[in-house]
Amino acid sequence: MANEQNRPNPTQVQKFLGGMDYPADKEKVIEHAKGQNAPDDIIRMLQQLKERKYEGPTGIIDDLY
Repeated sequence: MANEQNRPNPTQVQKFLGGMDYPADKEKVIEHAKGQNAPDDIIRMLQQLKERKYEGPTGIIDDLY
């Protein structure tokens, strides 16, 4: 399991969600972050999201943390 200290914080994750159109499903969130050149550790985190529609970044952060 990854060390929590090395885990990106919510602010780092939200940086790569800027400009996202909501609602968005998990795949759209991941593709948007990739398009924003999110680093691999953030993409790996986003891949752990639930398969559902997200109404905004708060729901994403809530599911990750």
